[in-house]
Amino acid sequence: MNLPEDFKTKYQRLLGADATDFFASFDTPSLSGYRTNPAHHDLPDHLTAAPTVPYEPLGHFGTVGGRTLMHQSGAVYSQEPSAMFVGATAAPKPGETILDLCAAPGGKTTHLASYLQGTGLLVTNEINRKRVKVLAENVERFGVREAVILNESPDRLSPIFPDFFDKVLVDAPCSGEGMFRKDPAAMDYWSLDYVAECAARQREIMTEALKMVKPGGQLIYSTCTFAPEEDEQMMAWVLKNYPEFHLVPITKVGGVIDARPDWADGNPELKKAARLFPHLMQGEGHFVAKLERDAGDAQTPRGTAKLGTPLTGDQRKLWQDFAQTVLGGSDWANLVTVKDQLFAVPAGLPNLKKLHVFRPGLHLGTFKKNRFEPAYALALASDPQQVYQTLAITDQQWRAWVHGETFTLTTAPKKGWYLLVCAGQPVGFGKVVGTTVKNFFPKGLRFTVYDDDVSAAN
Repeated sequence: MNLPEDFKTKYQRLLGADATDFFASFDTPSLSGYRTNPAHHDLPDHLTAAPTVPYEPLGHFGTVGGRTLMHQSGAVYSQEPSAMFVGATAAPKPGETILDLCAAPGGKTTHLASYLQGTGLLVTNEINRKRVKVLAENVERFGVREAVILNESPDRLSPIFPDFFDKVLVDAPCSGEGMFRKDPAAMDYWSLDYVAECAARQREIMTEALKMVKPGGQLIYSTCTFAPEEDEQMMAWVLKNYPEFHLVPITKVGGVIDARPDWADGNPELKKAARLFPHLMQGEGHFVAKLERDAGDAQTPRGTAKLGTPLTGDQRKLWQDFAQTVLGGSDWANLVTVKDQLFAVPAGLPNLKKLHVFRPGLHLGTFKKNRFEPAYALALASDPQQVYQTLAITDQQWRAWVHGETFTLTTAPKKGWYLLVCAGQPVGFGKVVGTTVKNFFPKGLRFTVYDDDVSAAN
C-alpha cells in the first residue's frame, strides 16, 4: 500500500523496530466480522459456529451478505472485529441509561442494545442529517426497543442531560488512520494538519460529553486512528483538566495491548487505555479508553419528556385491538402519536422539546381512517415465540416478500395481520385476505438479488 510519506516518517519514529511489521500489515487482507443478535432464536449453526472474536462472545469472523434473510431480519449485524472491542469495553448493564454521542452508522449503538436486553434507556445521536437516517434504519433493523434517536450537536445535548447517563460512548470523528487498509480512500484527505484539526474537534466534543456523565458513571472514548494526538494525548488532556475523572483499566485479550504513556505526557495511568494494532491482532486500528467520574451528587434534569401527542380514545382502541389480537397483549406504556404515527417512548427522559428528535422511540405503526397499520420496526422488534398471530413462510415466499410481491397460501387462515416468520426470524407484517398475503415490506428496502448467507472468515 502506498502510504503517505509523512505518515511513514511519523510512525517509523514512534514505533522504531516494530515499524516494519506495522507497515507490512497494510498489505495483508482486511478481516470482516459480524455479531449475532441475542434477541433472536434459532440461528443456523453456520452462523454461531464461525470463529469467535476473542473479546466479544456475540462476535464472529466472517462475512454476512446484506441481502440475506439473517441480515434483513436483524439476526446479525456486520461489524469490523476491532470495532466490537468498543461495545465490549462499554458493556452496559440491563436497566442503565446510555448515550451513544456520535452514533452513525449504528454498529456500536446496536452492540450497546445487545447488552441492555430491551431495558433501560439508549439515547443515540448523530449530528449529520444524512447519516442519522442510516442510523435509524440500522437501529430499526436490529429491533432495538429502548432507543431514542436524536440529530443534534453535543453542545445542545449537554444542557438537557447534565449528570444524566450511566455510560456515555464517544466514538470520536477522527483522522481514520486505522482504516487505511480497509478503506484506502481515507488516505486522500489525511495530513498532519488534518490530525491536528481532528484533535481540536475531539476536545470540543469531549468538553460537552463529560458534562453528561453522572457521578460514578463512565465515558468510553474510542477512535479508529493511531495518532497519539487523538488518543493518549486526548486522555492526558482530560486527566489534567477534569480531575474528577480517572482512567479505569481495560481487559486486554486477543493481541490488544496497553496504550503508550510515552506518546503523551508520560503519565503511567495512560497504560490503562487500549491500543489495537493490525500487526498484533485480527482487526483494524483502534484506540479505546474508559474514564470514570468520581461519585457525588448529580443535578436533576428539569422537566419530563414531552414527545408527541397523547392518543385519542379511537386511536387507543384501534391499537389495543391490534395488540391483543396479533401480539397477544397490550402492555405498552408511554404511547404517543406524532401526526398519524404511533411510537412507544422509553421511560425516564427529560424534556426534549428544544432538541431535534429524529425518532422518539419504537415505531409501532400508522393510524389510517378507521384502521391501524403496524410498522416494519415493530415486526423486527417482535419475538415470534411471544406473538399470537404468526405465519411461517418459505425461503421462496421470503424472496417474493422482500421484492415487494404478494404471495398465495394453499389454505386460507383467519383474515387479518400476521407476523411473517422465515426460518424462525421475524421479517415483517403481512395482511392475509383469503389466501393472499398482501405485501407491506418498505419500498425503499426492497431487493431482488440475494447474497450467500455467510462466507468463512477471510
